[in-house]
Amino acid sequence: MNKLSVRKIMKVVISLGGFFFANAESIKKVAEVLKELARSYNLYIVTGGGETARECIKIARDLGANETTCDYIGIDLTRVNAKLLISALKDAVYPEPFCDYKEVAEAKAEVKGEGEEAKIAVIGGVSPGYTTDAVAAILAEYVDANLFIDVTSVDGVYDADPRIYPDARKYDKLTAKELVVLTSREELKAGSRIVIDPVAAKIIERSGIKTIVIDGSDPRNILDAVHGKHRGTEIL
Repeated sequence: MNKLSVRKIMKVVISLGGFFFANAESIKKVAEVLKELARSYNLYIVTGGGETARECIKIARDLGANETTCDYIGIDLTRVNAKLLISALKDAVYPEPFCDYKEVAEAKAEVKGEGEEAKIAVIGGVSPGYTTDAVAAILAEYVDANLFIDVTSVDGVYDADPRIYPDARKYDKLTAKELVVLTSREELKAGSRIVIDPVAAKIIERSGIKTIVIDGSDPRNILDAVHGKHRGTEIL
């Protein structure tokens, strides 16, 4: 463990797509990468809901639930995934997922002394109306993070969903303003599959936080992104 004070270590917020939580092996692989990063960086992890959340939200809609209720169901599932990740991270992490931005910041602020370990903070959804990417962007702004990494099931930001439109154009770099314009065309509903939701884009724009969107099919891509090497999309 790096013996520097936490206040001198680079803060990195990582949004993990829900696809990481499909099985135990996938969770173990990303947990190993996060533990490796935590030796040198101060990590904040936000967990998505994935297919399980989307399936539960669909059932709720079929039963007549409104979008806010569906959002809360999704939030519950992101917190279940947060607990699964905590189970894999073991002693490297706080024992329970956080539910509020202030709680995260206050817990991290308590670690000030030389040689004290900076545990990984894990948080799921917070409130209705936006995805966990927006949670991660808000958290990054709140804690004055140096870097925000959005780890998704595609290899960057496109002008359309590449899973549906094979000829969709990928962007290697985008300004925050261009990202806002691009995401504003998307419909924001509970369980949305958009790469970055409009709320997250606006937070990225106003905060100026360095943001990278990468493919998480190989969790070690996260290491490359933190170290300045990636094939995703960088938000300027």
